[in-house]
Amino acid sequence: MFVLGNFIIAVAKIIHVVLTIYMWIIIARAILSWVNPDPYNQIVQFLYRVTEPVLAPVRRWLPFGRMGIDVSPIIVILAIYFVDEFLIKSMIELAVNLK
Repeated sequence: MFVLGNFIIAVAKIIHVVLTIYMWIIIARAILSWVNPDPYNQIVQFLYRVTEPVLAPVRRWLPFGRMGIDVSPIIVILAIYFVDEFLIKSMIELAVNLK
């Protein structure tokens, strides 16, 4: 069973890295929203393409979205942090118990 435990730990670490990278992408997008970026820039287009499918539904759920302050990145970052803390720690604890 140690092989399955090691596999679960490896998957948990990969998920942790992916969630961390995505969180930094959302932070970069939020910082870019403070300035007027060139919409034809490839990096700006990439950031918008990658983050918009997650941020748009959150914006629709928020009741104060029309006030001019976009808090959807904060909510998504908190959700990523929760998933990272809950899921990753649960997976690692499961893997340790399997060993």
